[in-house]
Amino acid sequence: MRRLKAAAGRRPADPANGLGSSPVGPAGRRQPAPLTSTRLYPSAVPLCPRRKATRQVVDSWLVSHATPGSGQSSSDLLLGSPTGPAPGAQVAGGGGGGGMAPGGCSGSAAAMPAGAAASRSGSGATTPVRKISAHEFERGGLLKPIVNTIDGTPTFLSVGPAHGAEGGECGAAPGTPLLSSHGRTQRLSRNELRHLDEKELIFELVKDICNELDVRSLCHKILQNVSMLLRADRGSLFLVQPARGSGPQGGANGPVPTACGDNSPSTPRRRMLVSKLFDVCSRSTLAEMEKKEEIRITWGTGIVGFVAESGEPVNIPDAYKDERFNREIDASTGYTTKTLLCMPIKDTNGDVIGVAQVINKEMEKGKISCFSSSDEKVFASYLQFCGIGLRNAQLYEKSQLEVKRNQVLLDLARMIFEEQSTIEHMVYRILTHTQSLIQCQRVQVLLLHQASKGSFSRVFDFESSDLTREENDPRTSPFESRFPINVGITGYVATTGETVNIPNAYEDERFDHSVDDGIAFKHKSILCMAIKNSSGQIIGVIQLINKFNDLPFTKNDENFVEAFAIFCGMGIHNTHMYEKAIIAMAKQSVTLDVLSYHASASLDDARRLQRQVVPSAQKFQLHDFKFDDINMTQDETLKACLRMFLDLDFVNRFHIDYEVLCRWLLSVRKNYRNVTYHNWRHAFNVAQMMFAIITATQWWKIFGDIECLALIIACLCHDLDHRGTNNSFQIKASSPLAQLYSTSTMEHHHFDQCIMILNSQGNQILGNLSPDEYSRVIKVLEDAILSTDLAVYFRKRGAFFNLVRTSSYNWSREDHRELLRGMTMTVCDLAAITKPWDVEKRVAELVTSEFFEQGDIERKELHITPIDIMNREKEDQLPLMQVGFIDSICLPIYESFAVLSDKLEPLVDGVRNNKQMWLQMADEDNPDEVKENEQEN
Repeated sequence: MRRLKAAAGRRPADPANGLGSSPVGPAGRRQPAPLTSTRLYPSAVPLCPRRKATRQVVDSWLVSHATPGSGQSSSDLLLGSPTGPAPGAQVAGGGGGGGMAPGGCSGSAAAMPAGAAASRSGSGATTPVRKISAHEFERGGLLKPIVNTIDGTPTFLSVGPAHGAEGGECGAAPGTPLLSSHGRTQRLSRNELRHLDEKELIFELVKDICNELDVRSLCHKILQNVSMLLRADRGSLFLVQPARGSGPQGGANGPVPTACGDNSPSTPRRRMLVSKLFDVCSRSTLAEMEKKEEIRITWGTGIVGFVAESGEPVNIPDAYKDERFNREIDASTGYTTKTLLCMPIKDTNGDVIGVAQVINKEMEKGKISCFSSSDEKVFASYLQFCGIGLRNAQLYEKSQLEVKRNQVLLDLARMIFEEQSTIEHMVYRILTHTQSLIQCQRVQVLLLHQASKGSFSRVFDFESSDLTREENDPRTSPFESRFPINVGITGYVATTGETVNIPNAYEDERFDHSVDDGIAFKHKSILCMAIKNSSGQIIGVIQLINKFNDLPFTKNDENFVEAFAIFCGMGIHNTHMYEKAIIAMAKQSVTLDVLSYHASASLDDARRLQRQVVPSAQKFQLHDFKFDDINMTQDETLKACLRMFLDLDFVNRFHIDYEVLCRWLLSVRKNYRNVTYHNWRHAFNVAQMMFAIITATQWWKIFGDIECLALIIACLCHDLDHRGTNNSFQIKASSPLAQLYSTSTMEHHHFDQCIMILNSQGNQILGNLSPDEYSRVIKVLEDAILSTDLAVYFRKRGAFFNLVRTSSYNWSREDHRELLRGMTMTVCDLAAITKPWDVEKRVAELVTSEFFEQGDIERKELHITPIDIMNREKEDQLPLMQVGFIDSICLPIYESFAVLSDKLEPLVDGVRNNKQMWLQMADEDNPDEVKENEQEN
């Protein structure tokens, strides 16, 4: 607290607002004013109503108003805030993030203004208020990992006697010091200490440190006291800490307890000696020392490392004659080390927990004096008490950090479970809070495919720069698939469930170096961990990339992510269940609606059709691109469909029962609604064009029997249960179909209706296919029906046109053949545009009539103005709209098909002829607009 008081004391008193002054208490004494942000940063207050602040500034201000408790150390106020410097950087004045509030809540809502502790309610799309960074927990060593209780339940709370036994009062109320600060004795002055004999001096110096529970302040006092005790010029203290990314630290004789007495002898003892209090003299202040950079010494290296490793003191009369002495430190500081006494600090178990060294004993009679054996004994005696005090302070700090860690995890759990509406909102909350807590460049959440556990269905990502971008463009859902995936690492974690912590990605054989090719971003450190549901099943993977300042991810980071991943797994699982419930309700509504209207065709009707003679394809003119069904009866359309199945040899090849085929066709026809255009007749015409194309071009050899069967079925079923309204209308009306299918709404519904009929009793024309053949037919069938969505056509046609233009297609490749199938479905669906003018004009009038009916509904029921093509008031512009439709959608695809096969050139000729007819009509109605259109083209 001294540093904060000094910072506050440097502010000039302001009588107008009381800042910098202290109120007068009982007996005329001035009581210290509360250390709030308004005291430390009064200039920020009047600016609030006058200027616009970013969210980070507001978050920082809110967090800083969490009033520190009585047991809080000055370092507690240095915990990270969204706008503060990275851990390890210098913080002017000691202000900053959220320390422990009264009652031990780490910047919780109890100690903050309303709304300050929580992210924005609702979707959760906000920059989180980071009360503490995971990096801050490193100063307390390794915290409790996730463990399983006796019943197998994972927990991060301490189990066993650790808290009560060795930790003493580790379980005390949060924010309450183990030893009351009111019981501290007044420090004697230097002059008073000089008049004491050796035993009295040691006793006073022990009393000075016995009640100190802040590790940094305690270390500073120890160094000041030993400097006075041994008449040394200055001293340094190094604490044993685990190497970055390693497990708990150990002492010279074994592992050191990691948290309130937790001993982990099986953990590798990779240790470092760390000092932030270097070259402290008896007159140094703690604030001055904190401006110095941290010094890290490898275990066993140099004089300090040797003392820590051996557990024995070292007394050097001439430092420069000892080869273990590092002269670079003197060169960097400008100080000359002459004599040196270095001694280990041990706890009650005899384990080395630190190393203290004093330098340059004060000169006597003009000569440099060496540290004597008596100095060694006095030093050792005092350090025995220091070891006990230091261990107590470390345990206290660790217990406080455990409380804060638990508070952070509980806050994260609350954040996850307070809203679970959609998986996008859920994952966005996970990404933003994970990045804020762990502080890394990128975070990815990869969700496993439900059916195939070896692949990822969705990949969400977030990077640190998104926090800044979110200020200007608030989001409610994360980005998807922006960055490449380390399949080797994520796949390994998804398969095994093991945690992968890689300090250097390029040194790990599982890392795919190609993901960094051609981009400025480079992978360095990676932490990848499985996300499991409440049953322990792996449902995804969370991957953190490149911790700040090029640091590796530590064991504490692993423990944090592991604990957080448990909540994430439950949250994602619950959200999946919620979405499934919503989908199930929507499906039920749609199913009830469909089943109330449709029914399977009767067996009598099927047998009646079965007995009829089926004319030849030539009789029906099924091979003619100019085919017109205007004079055909409904029964004749069914017989024409039977002829297609017979001529393509589907009945024999796939052992289709003829009666079942007849009943299936009747059921398909019955499941088309009596709408103006998207009815059975349209489906029949699309199937006829598919039959004509694959027979005229011999493409049935390219596709094969299975794909041809799927394409004919797709054509007949591609508009099943069409309601005379398009996808856009379903979304605008928020229909159950739109809730059930977010993209290609009607096409997904058509496919589901197709599957329903195929699985209905007496309609199972695919019943005799092998499992592999059946799966293949369904896959091609689904792709083909979805391809009739013009949005899918626009998305894929660029790749198809490129294949045709460069003649780089290879029809033996599945992806090339899939493109061809999809484009062929579009060609057949739009085939009316290729027919003779009288047919094309009749069909266009039917389509327009259906569009106008939808426009009337939008205007009347949805109270919106329909687009021009559906606006009855724009009927006079139909010819020009048809010309635009031909130019933008039809001509490009038919011209490409003519390049693939000269047998299809009549289709292009038909499109061009009809375009001229529409232009002629437009010229008669709107000559000026036609000229403008011609000039634009």
